[in-house]
Order: sequence, then C-alpha cells, then structure tokens
Amino acid sequence: MSTSLNDTGTPQANTAAVPARHLTGGMALMLLAQLMFVLDTTIINVALPRIGTGLGFVPATLSWVVNGYALAFGGLLLLGGRLGDVLGRRRAFIIGVAFFTLASLAGGLAPAPGWLIAARAVQGAGAALAAPAVLALLTVSAPDEAARRRALALFSAVGVGGGTLGLVLGGVLTEYGSWRWTMFVNVPIGVVVLVLVPRLVNAVPGSPGRFDVLGAITATGAATGAVWALIQAPERGWTSPSVVGGLVAGAILLLVLIVTERRVEHPLLRPALLRDRRRVTGLIVSTLVFGGQMSIFFLVVQYLQRELDFTPLAAGLAFVPMTAGIFAMSRFTPRLVGRFGQTPLLVIGCLGLTASYAWLSAVGDTDGYATAVLGPLLLNGVAAGLTFMPAASLILGGIAPADAGAASGLMQTSQQLGGAVGLAVIVSVYAAGAVPEAFLPGARAAFLTAAGLTVLAVITVVALLVRRRTAPAA
Repeated sequence: MSTSLNDTGTPQANTAAVPARHLTGGMALMLLAQLMFVLDTTIINVALPRIGTGLGFVPATLSWVVNGYALAFGGLLLLGGRLGDVLGRRRAFIIGVAFFTLASLAGGLAPAPGWLIAARAVQGAGAALAAPAVLALLTVSAPDEAARRRALALFSAVGVGGGTLGLVLGGVLTEYGSWRWTMFVNVPIGVVVLVLVPRLVNAVPGSPGRFDVLGAITATGAATGAVWALIQAPERGWTSPSVVGGLVAGAILLLVLIVTERRVEHPLLRPALLRDRRRVTGLIVSTLVFGGQMSIFFLVVQYLQRELDFTPLAAGLAFVPMTAGIFAMSRFTPRLVGRFGQTPLLVIGCLGLTASYAWLSAVGDTDGYATAVLGPLLLNGVAAGLTFMPAASLILGGIAPADAGAASGLMQTSQQLGGAVGLAVIVSVYAAGAVPEAFLPGARAAFLTAAGLTVLAVITVVALLVRRRTAPAA
C-alpha cells in the first residue's frame, strides 16, 4: 500500500500499486502546469510586433493580446480558488487545464485579431481555475514543514522565473519559427498534464456546502473592474471616465463582498483569513513586490531592443542571469526561513530589489548590457528568490485544508493585481517623463518608482512584524 495526493491535499491510502515516487511526481506535475500558466504572461510579449503585422492589428488593440489574458486570469482567481474547494481540486485543475490547452490551440490558429484576443481571454480563465488548485495541493500535501517550505520555494521560483523564461522561449519561437508557436507550445504540455493527472493525483469529493453565488459575482466583478481600469490607465489617463468608473465599480463591489461574506454560511472568502496580521503582511508585500517587478519586464525589454538593438531572442536571453539567480536561491531559501524566519529574509530581499531598481535608474546613454543591465538583473533575481517564498509562507501558514484553495486564490490575486497596479503606475510615470525619441528620461523615473514600491514593502514588514514582535519587551 502506498499514498498519493487527494483533492484536499492530504495523503490518502491507495490500494493500487503505484510508484514510490508517486507524491513527488504529482507535485512536479503541478509545478509544470504552473510554469505553463506563468510563461503565458510574458511569452507572447516579444512576438507582439509580428502578431500585429501578421493579423493586421491596429496599435490601439494590440495590447489586448496581453491584457485579455491578464484580465481573465486576475479577475477570476478568487472564483477559481473557491470552485476548487467546492468541486474538488483535481476536477477544477483538469477543467482549467483543458480550457487553457484548447484555447492555446485556437489562438495559434487565429485568422483575425478578435479570435486571438478571445482565445487569450479563455486561456486566462482556464489558468484562473487551475492555478489555485496547484498551490493548494502543493501547500497541504507536503509530509512535513521542511518539504512544505521547499514546495513553496519551487512554486515561487516558477512564479517569478517563469516570466523571464517566457521571454527567452518567446524570443526563440518568434525568431526561428512563428509567433503562432508561442501559443502552440502549450498544447503538448497541456496534453501531458491531462494524461498524467489521474495517475498521480487522486480525487475525492469537494468540501460540503452551498456555493456562495453572490460572493462569486462580487469578487469576480471587483477584481475584473480593478484590472480593467488599471490596464487602461497608462493609455487613457487616470482621470478618464473608463478608468475612474472601473475603479469605483471595483471598490463598490469589494465593499458588497466584505458585507456579504460576513453573513453567508459558506463564504467565497472567509473574513477570518484576513484577520491574521502575518497573512496580511504577506499579501501586502506580495502585491508591492510584484508591482515593482513589472518594471523589469516592461522597461528592460524595451531598453534592450530600442536602445541596444537586441533581437527578440537576444533580449530574452539577456534575462537568463536573473532567472538563474531566482532558481539558485530557491534551493537555499527554505533552509534560511527555517533558521531565521520570514521577517529578516523579507527585509533583506526587498532591500535588494530596491537596490536593483535604483541601479537600473542610473543607466547612461553610453552604457551597454554588461555595464548597466547584467548586474542589476542578477541582483534582482537573487533578491526576488529571497523574497517570494517567505511571503508565500506567511500567506499560507496555518490554513485549514478546506480553505487552501481560497487562500491560494487570494495570494495569486494579490500578485496579479499587484502586477497590474505596478505596471499601470510605472507606465504612467514613464509616459509623464518621456522625451520624444528618447527612452531613458522616462525610464529612470519609472525605475525609481519601482524602488519606491519595494521600500513600502520594507516599511510594511517592519511596521507589522518587527515592531509587533519587539513591543512587549519595551
């Protein structure tokens, strides 16, 4: 007799003969799927010029190839997390991966702009349904705390490093093949995942109770309204009716959600999850750090291609040091957390991220990749690898199995919304300081804005964790 993962993430006896590495194989499969979801946030970025030319996009709509995925993914994550708790995580995961895979195939075959944007939105919806199940299973299936920290470190490395790998892979596929392969590449991965899931992850019924329909509507509407507004802000301005209307609608729906979740018997998101000071700290830090990190993907890619004349492939490969730093730190961070705790690592990691953005802000007109970009990217990767796993462990620590999906969705929503907010703010600052035909003036201010976000993350940790810890002694 051996054990395998069930839908609640707890080891379950299995009378069928299964390999001894069954549990490890299931966790590896979850990480592979998560990598696929994260890759799609950036893999198509370097292909946008060729997509625009090939399908006849007008400039105003080309950004929706990226935004359609971000809007659906960020807006539906809370709903996806709760559906996994209610329906069963393996079932939700399979449905989400199936939608994602079929949408990837459809997007690769797209004959027109509207078709591709719709496919990207369905991809995002599938990822939102499956991704919370990934983290929930990883969180509660580990046999001990050390294994749990290792799983969270790998998940964090995939979450951050996957974005940079997406740039590399997108550059390779676009330069040596076609932009369509940035979509098609998901199909074989999705098929492998769907075939192996029933063999490596057992299914049990979801949590009993009625589904919170009103909570689902308000949570999805609030997140979607916020993401919609923030996506449009850089282009239309923060005071435009659509941006203000989206933010106001999101805020109203959020208030309705808060009120209703206190009254329903089976809430989409239990308010008690937000009463834990450590969890709130992790969510705030995650939001701010992901927001700052968007400057790396948005600004550095442009600098490399516009100022240094890098090809799409070369621009993607330029991020390898950052990716290497992230994955290298994922091996050490679990042990560091076990020895020193989350607080000092968060402070050091956020300070390292701040230094990397400040370093990038000092780039000069005569600088090149080796003198102005390589060092900051490597520092950023090491600091990011030191930051995200401790933040994730704060968010997911002490979560009951029945709430694991909701907490996972909450964490990933903070990351998606943080990225959307950060990108909107950074692009707005960049545009405000931009000079015609010159990239660097606006970019310098934008990098400093990213540094400001991570400084706020440090202040949050000190205010909510360090001061509370030392107060009784005073």
